[in-house]
Amino acid sequence: MDMEYATLINLLEAFTIFCFGLSWPISIRKSYISRTAKGKSLFFEVFLLVGYAFGIVRKVMQLTYLGEDGFLFYLSFFFYLLNFVEIGIEIALYFRNKRLDRLESHFLSV
Repeated sequence: MDMEYATLINLLEAFTIFCFGLSWPISIRKSYISRTAKGKSLFFEVFLLVGYAFGIVRKVMQLTYLGEDGFLFYLSFFFYLLNFVEIGIEIALYFRNKRLDRLESHFLSV
């Protein structure tokens, strides 16, 4: 593959993951402040987490078996890891907020 195309492909991947990753801090802040799990889907978030795990494995395989590296490679790898951590935080907040929803429901029914 021509080096220019390989660079473009890696750049597009890094931008894609970066753009997806921009939404997670906003979602994390909203989940933290709202203190409710209403409107959240654990199923959806777990599938995203699994998808990013596959992306991380893909990057490890590219590095190990294909010898791909370079700034753009590591940049996109970093964004996969960052997004994985951010979704993990969002899932942890889901469980915290679910517990808070149960407590609120209990106190309102008493």
